[in-house]
Amino acid sequence: MNAVLTLTHRNLRAFFRERMRVFFSLLAAIILVLLYVFFLGAQISASLTDRLPGAQAADIDLFMRSWVFAGVVMITTLTTSLGATSVFIEDRVSHRFDDFLISPLRRTHLTLGYLLSAFVISAIISLLILAIAQAYLLLSGGGMNAPQLLSAVGITLLCCASFSALSAFIASLISSEGAFSALSTLVGTISGFLAGAYVPFGALPAAVGNVMTALPFAQAATLMRGPLTENTLATLTDSTPGAGAEIGEYFGITASLGDLSLTPGLIVTYLIVLGVVFLGLASWRIGRSLR
Repeated sequence: MNAVLTLTHRNLRAFFRERMRVFFSLLAAIILVLLYVFFLGAQISASLTDRLPGAQAADIDLFMRSWVFAGVVMITTLTTSLGATSVFIEDRVSHRFDDFLISPLRRTHLTLGYLLSAFVISAIISLLILAIAQAYLLLSGGGMNAPQLLSAVGITLLCCASFSALSAFIASLISSEGAFSALSTLVGTISGFLAGAYVPFGALPAAVGNVMTALPFAQAATLMRGPLTENTLATLTDSTPGAGAEIGEYFGITASLGDLSLTPGLIVTYLIVLGVVFLGLASWRIGRSLR
């Protein structure tokens, strides 16, 4: 166990030592915030005003901030998980594996070190972003209560675990830093769209929305939006009975796939199964790479 923790610490230092690596892991989330501030915010707020003509502008703005931050946190769990696996790619390309293999370390320890460090890196950064979101929303007059915050923390850690396993498996298939860089750029570009963070699901064609909803990224975003928007959505729709369900479906706070309602319990189960499956596949692939 000490060997695994030592390797994990080494991988953490290698990741955080490169500031640009950390920055690019957060780039997709930064882009989402900038898009909201300069372009999307006004359009989506206008759409909400049309749907809820009696709503206060302050309530609309606070709901939008909560909704955007939910997308930011979810995207961060994905992009930082993938970015953390860059240490594995770097070691592979630079042939540091050769040094590891002649040491007394077991291959299982090396594998666990990479997998655990990817999760820890993602968890540290994602929870920091969640804390910033909570502080900002509290200062703006919103924010989550204690049970909602605990729920958001649990969802964040679940997303970090599932996406770290998925990212580790993907990284095990890549043999060059150029290919990994291209993949990271692609994921950072499309992650916001796949999560329904750029355009609400209700504004998309039904067929497109169904395909996106079937993917784990949209479902993880739906799960994340629950605790972050619960209070602001209730305040926003308080004067319009029945509007909460409509707004929730339009903005991807609730989701369904055909006739199947994707409850939080169902999504949690899906993400756990996804994480377990890809954890096994990633362990197998990384173990083969270390031979």
